[in-house]
Amino acid sequence: MCAECHGKAGQGVDGKFDEPLTGDRSLEALTRKIEKTMPEDKEGTCVGQDARQVAAYIYDAFYSQAAQARTRPPVKDLTRLTIAQFRTSVMDLVGRFRMGPGYDRPVTAVAGLKAQYRGVALPKPGEKPVDTTPKKGIQAKRPNKTIERVDPAIHFHWGADSPDKETLEAEQFQNRWDGCVIAEETGIYEFILKTENGTRLWVNDGEESEVLIDGWVSNGPEVREEKKSIYLVGGRAYLLRLEHFKFKEKSASIELWWKPPHGVPEIIPQHALRTDRPQTQMIVSTTFPADDRSVGYERGSSISKAWDQAITEAAIATAEHVEKNLDRLAGTQAGAADRPDKLKIFALSFVEGAFRRPLSEVLKQLYIEPHFKKDKTPEQAVKRIVLFTLKSPQFLYPDLREKDQPDDFDVASRLAMALWDSIPDRKLTQAAAAGKLKTRDQVKAEALRMIADPRTRAKLRGFFHHWLDLEHAENTSKDPKAFPGFNAEVLADLRESLFQFIDQVVWSEKSDYRELLRSDYLLLNERLAKFYGQSVQGDAFQRVTFDPKQRAGVVTHPYLLASMAYSRQTSPIHRGVFLTRNIVGMSLKPPPMAVAFEDSHFNPSLTMREKITELTRNNSCMSCHSTINPLGFSLENFDAIGRWRTKDNNKPVNAVSEFADADGLKVRLTGPRDIVNYVADNPSGHRAFIRHLFNHTIKQQIPAYGPQVMEQLQRSFSASGCSVQKLLVEIALVSALDSVAQPVK
Repeated sequence: MCAECHGKAGQGVDGKFDEPLTGDRSLEALTRKIEKTMPEDKEGTCVGQDARQVAAYIYDAFYSQAAQARTRPPVKDLTRLTIAQFRTSVMDLVGRFRMGPGYDRPVTAVAGLKAQYRGVALPKPGEKPVDTTPKKGIQAKRPNKTIERVDPAIHFHWGADSPDKETLEAEQFQNRWDGCVIAEETGIYEFILKTENGTRLWVNDGEESEVLIDGWVSNGPEVREEKKSIYLVGGRAYLLRLEHFKFKEKSASIELWWKPPHGVPEIIPQHALRTDRPQTQMIVSTTFPADDRSVGYERGSSISKAWDQAITEAAIATAEHVEKNLDRLAGTQAGAADRPDKLKIFALSFVEGAFRRPLSEVLKQLYIEPHFKKDKTPEQAVKRIVLFTLKSPQFLYPDLREKDQPDDFDVASRLAMALWDSIPDRKLTQAAAAGKLKTRDQVKAEALRMIADPRTRAKLRGFFHHWLDLEHAENTSKDPKAFPGFNAEVLADLRESLFQFIDQVVWSEKSDYRELLRSDYLLLNERLAKFYGQSVQGDAFQRVTFDPKQRAGVVTHPYLLASMAYSRQTSPIHRGVFLTRNIVGMSLKPPPMAVAFEDSHFNPSLTMREKITELTRNNSCMSCHSTINPLGFSLENFDAIGRWRTKDNNKPVNAVSEFADADGLKVRLTGPRDIVNYVADNPSGHRAFIRHLFNHTIKQQIPAYGPQVMEQLQRSFSASGCSVQKLLVEIALVSALDSVAQPVK
């Protein structure tokens, strides 16, 4: 009877249960599952000793992790670069030939922009005015004066005065701000200038011809708004230069705003500005077809005509960028006698950087020599080499190799891909060339250096976006009649609140995963505090502590709770599925037939819990909803925008229930605090977090690295005090060394 739906070897049957019969339940829990839910439509016919014997056979034959490793040994997928990995790899590949902040040294911690105010100096008190009458055909003028300082943000309204009314004349003056802007995440950034005067803005390029917003010619006395968008890659610093001048206008002002991805327009805050001036970054802004996510995380497994076309377009754009900046990148001068030789050296270094290792003589003859021999000019040869390199399998498939044992350059490549989604930097390449990536301690030392890099922070931000299903949150909308005031500004503040909380926890000294779950506070600014009934002054996010029963870390953050709810009502099913898979760590198979929730089909006097109970009472539904529903019901004290409530539809909220965990043990829930207390110290919760972080970081399944890796990572995680940073290092070491993780010392 089992084989009719699942196959004799648990391989699945088309049209019935087409997925392999595997899971993470214990033998005892599997027995109880069979007794309650199997066979479908004939429940109760396989119980007692029959259920125990069936469960034992299934468990030993193909269900358990050990059985899977024996019958279907997992292997690593040969995958190409994902879209994000391609973009960051190209950016860093070109960046290897540039010097300065963000390349060979970190960006400074000085927040703000360097300001220079220049105008005609006013006479000092008691000083005789400068004679401005013509003398011998020459117009005498007052001396110019320059004031320099660091401004935290650009938001000035001088009116009829000058930037320094004590020393500068107000009739005309010119201002300039230099530094860089930090993009925390990848996406489209809209920059906005507001002024009634002349102004120009450069972002990621200081060339006069590459101005992003050109409003140098003022159209009149009214304040105008100039906008322009640009695609930026997260975790990077981009050159920013702003010029502004007043010439005889009645007033002067300047404001610099932006609208970041998933955000709302705002004055660019001080924390996003630095005084350093990095060089131009090469940004691949080509539109790619989406990466495959069928296994729950993005990976480069799909190949299509559209993908190949996108790679070609990106390679062409990169080659054109290199050609335009060739002398700067190669350190050459036009017309110099040694230029052809230097360009050949540059081309060799470019290919070796892309391939993440020195070129063999065979590859030199394939990728370098023919182009310099056949092409009409060395510039054309370089351009062709860039195109050829970026479309080569050696670049697109980082783990493509013929030998079984990884060498130091393989280790460096895997480490950079795990922590940065990119190629090795100079220090990592030098360590590989010197043979200093052979031992675990050597590799760990490099990994600890690398996690302090902004690229690691950007990648980890992407992980939390994945783990917390934030893709759905970004499209959240609510019925304005049911929730007046819940607008785009509130949603953007909630998103920022969540990420600031995550950053504070993860990048603290402890970096304790359990604090992500157990914290009883939210970070609120004045707007959010007012909306959620608290008291906070100012735009800065501040810690607001709640009753521990009402808040429990990320699980009860309003941004998540609002995203997993309907426009007017909560959704215990959405919340329960998220908690089951991502927090508690239990697997769920897709339902054989999805049933849509239609509120109009229920008695209007029912609570949401009562409606969901009625909707899922069928035995086939309860095979999964016996877990989903209790977890979802435990969050029913939170309405559709994450506010605490005690009544639903004028009835008291009932958040009490119980569910059976993967081992079949009953867990009583009275609210979110019971969930996080259960998960925070529970091995299954740890495994779920480890699995999600591993998948996102390495783009592979953990069993492909050996049957003991999960257990070793779990022990290491526990021994480190559940440190997220140390777990990330351990995962990177597993990938780099292709070996089992060791407990943290």
